[in-house]
Amino acid sequence: MTSRLLRVTAPGGLKNLALSETEPAAATPGPGDIRVRVHASSLNYHDYMVCAIEGRAADGRIPMADGAGEVLEVGEGVQGFAVGDSVVSCFFPTWTNAADLPSNNAETPGDGIDGFARSEVTLPASWFTKSPEGWSHEEAATITTAGLTAWRALVVDGGLKAGQTVVTLGVGGVAVYAVQVAKALGARVISLSSSDAKLEKLKALGADEVINYKTTPEWGVKVRELTGGLGADHVVETGGIGSINQSVQAAKPGGHVAVIGVMSGFTGDFMLAAVLVRQVRVQGLLVGSPQHQREFVAALNATGLRPVIDRSFDLAELAEAFEYQLEARHFGKICVTI
Repeated sequence: MTSRLLRVTAPGGLKNLALSETEPAAATPGPGDIRVRVHASSLNYHDYMVCAIEGRAADGRIPMADGAGEVLEVGEGVQGFAVGDSVVSCFFPTWTNAADLPSNNAETPGDGIDGFARSEVTLPASWFTKSPEGWSHEEAATITTAGLTAWRALVVDGGLKAGQTVVTLGVGGVAVYAVQVAKALGARVISLSSSDAKLEKLKALGADEVINYKTTPEWGVKVRELTGGLGADHVVETGGIGSINQSVQAAKPGGHVAVIGVMSGFTGDFMLAAVLVRQVRVQGLLVGSPQHQREFVAALNATGLRPVIDRSFDLAELAEAFEYQLEARHFGKICVTI
């Protein structure tokens, strides 16, 4: 039996994604391992950088951090998983001690190690969690990076409480998930986009107020107006250096700004004085741990929340999928079927 597999070949770049349809099946699982038929992945900006930037990936690297599928075989000693279970991968699969925060992607699938752009894998069972009940594999594939990032930003790090105010930026996977998580937990949501059409979609998703940041560049002030002059409890900062100063302005004194995105770059002017005067907690984060993911899946099962999927591509169309992502016409997640 053969399987599909895609690699990034030297020197890298979207023109050097090589697909094979005749790879051998994954190995029989050893003790503690499971063999998984991978059905879907989803796109993240991190995956794009691995695939598109020359020299970013090791020659022959199998990309894609997210992987969802079905357990085909269970190794000796594995508990909690059975043949036929739907499972989803973890971004930091070896992060087991909450105090030991990972600070690089050396053990992240699709970056430091091979990822899920392949139809079969044999890996430690601890590198997966169960998928939410009744979810498709494409839906489950949105959890690993985008969904868990939003969950950690608001719940694990932010301690979100019902009645608090959350600001989200844009309509990418993390931002849309943040709207959904915040609303499911009883928060008020103020969402931003540069597109009036997408703002209407955010309102339909549950956003209480929306702001076009293109026509309202000082949107931090607008957020404070909408909150009676106080500011938001949480800002899910997915923009980068181009929006971080407005995010700080939008936060209430002592508020929480979760720094996630780098879409507008890494370096530039930063209003440190505003952070000090408003005593804002600016906290960077990289996705979450397997334990965080198990807690997130439990919350998804309890709330009935389902992800927003914009469009799906076949694995053979991965380069085209990334180009579609860069056009920024999507709303929510872009998936890949394998």
